[in-house]
Amino acid sequence: MNYTLEDIKKQSPYPIGELNTAYAKYFVGNSYLYSINDQEVLISNVTFEPGCRNNWHIHHGAGQILLCTAGRGYYQEWGKPAQELNVGDTVYIAPEIKHWHGAAPKSYFVHIAESVPNENASNEWLEAVDEEEYLKLK
Repeated sequence: MNYTLEDIKKQSPYPIGELNTAYAKYFVGNSYLYSINDQEVLISNVTFEPGCRNNWHIHHGAGQILLCTAGRGYYQEWGKPAQELNVGDTVYIAPEIKHWHGAAPKSYFVHIAESVPNENASNEWLEAVDEEEYLKLK
């Protein structure tokens, strides 16, 4: 199923937030951020327009947890097939794993991203997801 903006507004417990201009260069398409918490554990609501996904990237020094709250999307680790994400799915991304995540080609998608900052943590942003491979996803 593909989800519209109205569908995700009904499903998601958090606001869509502001256009993600700070990280736009690491995304294909538009995403939106709403900060849920910025004390100790960083928790953000991330909304992806249809076709929006982030570039391949690696979290160094700390992992990340994704809690899928609305719509339909994908997560993929380097060298593995993409896995479809739906409401209620949880993804643990271990440190040092090259991966990407985002919306399905024709559906909005929302996840909550949780990470624990530490002085050794950083993100390494890499190449965009191959367009031809991405468009093969349903």
